[in-house]
Amino acid sequence: MGYRIGVIGLGYVGLPLAISFSKKFKTIGFDIKKNRIEQIKKSFDVTNELSKEEISDAIKNGFEVSDQINHLKNCNVFIVTVPTPIDENKLPDLTLLKKASESISLILKKGDFVIYESTVYPGATEEICIPILQKSKLLLNDDFYVGFSPERINPGDKAHTFENIDKVVSGSNNYALKIITKLYQKVINAKIHPVSSINVAEAAKIIENAQRDINIAFVNELSQIFEKMDIDTTEVLDAASTKWNFLSFKPGLVGGHCIGVDPYYLAYKAAKIGYQPEIILSGRKTNESMPQFIFDKIKEKLNFKKNENKDILILGAAFKENCPDIRNSKSQDLYNIFKYNRLNCKIHDAVADVQEMKSLYEDDFIEKIDSIYDAVIIAVGHNEYINLNFEKFTTIESVIFDVKSIFPKSKGFLRL
Repeated sequence: MGYRIGVIGLGYVGLPLAISFSKKFKTIGFDIKKNRIEQIKKSFDVTNELSKEEISDAIKNGFEVSDQINHLKNCNVFIVTVPTPIDENKLPDLTLLKKASESISLILKKGDFVIYESTVYPGATEEICIPILQKSKLLLNDDFYVGFSPERINPGDKAHTFENIDKVVSGSNNYALKIITKLYQKVINAKIHPVSSINVAEAAKIIENAQRDINIAFVNELSQIFEKMDIDTTEVLDAASTKWNFLSFKPGLVGGHCIGVDPYYLAYKAAKIGYQPEIILSGRKTNESMPQFIFDKIKEKLNFKKNENKDILILGAAFKENCPDIRNSKSQDLYNIFKYNRLNCKIHDAVADVQEMKSLYEDDFIEKIDSIYDAVIIAVGHNEYINLNFEKFTTIESVIFDVKSIFPKSKGFLRL
C-alpha cells in the first residue's frame, strides 16, 4: 500500500509530525489559518519547534501545505492534530476536532485511514468523531478505518521529539491496528506500543497529564504549608530527592494546553458515567489557586493597601520555559489579579510573539525593561532571564519572587 499522508492541524504537534512523515511519504499539511500556511511556505515556524532549514529541506523534498481541504483529496491516511481546549466553564471544547472530522468526511474514500492524535476523554473518538466521518456514507471497518495514537510532544523540548518518543497506537479493528503500527514504525525511531482498543489509547494519554498535574499540585500544597513553617520547599525537595524512588516535581504555575486542561477532560467523562472524581479536581483546585497565593505573598511583603500605587513586573507570559506559547498561561491569571487590585502591572516575555503579546496585554506588554519596579515576579524560567541584572530595575526595597526557583537560595529571592 502506498501511503499518502494528510496532516490536519499544523501547530506544535502537527508540523513536526508532518515533516517527519514527509521524509518517508508524500505528505500534505492542512491548517485553517492562512497566515500559518504562509509562514510555513516561507520556512518559518512561530512555535520554534522546527528550524528554517528543516522546513526548507522538507519543502524541497515535496512537502506541501494548504488551507484548502480538497488539496488532501488524494491522501489515504489522515492524521488529526488539532487543539482540544476547554471552554470558560472548564468543559471539553471539541469544536476544532469536530470541524476536522467534518472536513475529512468530505474527501474520505474507500480504504482510507483516519488517525486521531488530539487529546480527548476516553470514548470521544468512537462517540463523536466516527459518526461525523460516517456522514460520508462510508462504513467503519468496511470502507474506512480509524485509529488513535496520542501525541506526546513536549513544546520546547529538543531531546524528546516526535521521532524519539515511544508511540502508543490503536485501531478500530485488528487490520487497522496492524496497518497503523506499520505506518508509525516507518517514522518512529523509538518503540511502538499497540493497545487493544481506541479507548485504552485515549485513557493512557489523559492520565499521563492528569498524573503530572496531581504530582505538581502536591508540591504546590507543600510549598504553602512549608511557607507557613518558614521552611524552604526547594531545599526540602532536593533533600527528599536523594532517595532512589522519590518522584521529583517542582512547585509552580501550571498552565498550557495539556497539563492544565486534560484533567478536566477526564473529570468530565467520569461525571458523565456517574462517578464524581475527587483527587483529580482537588489537584486542579490547588494548581489554579497558585496565582492568588503568589499575589498574597507579594502583597504581604510590600504591605500595600488596595489602590496604593505600586509597580509590578511579571517576567514570562508563556506557559512554560523557553516556549513562545502563551495559551492558558497562569501568568495571565496572575496579571489579572494585579490589575483587579488596581496595581500598575507590566508583563514581559523573552520568546513569545510580540504581536500576540501586544494584542493580549496592549500597553502593559513591554519589550524592554527600563523602569524601576516594586516587585518582580519571575513567572517563567526562560533562559534569557538567568543572566538578567536585577539591580538595574529594582531597589533594595523591591521584592523579587522566583516562582520556578531558577536562582540559588543565596540570591535571597522569594520562592515557592
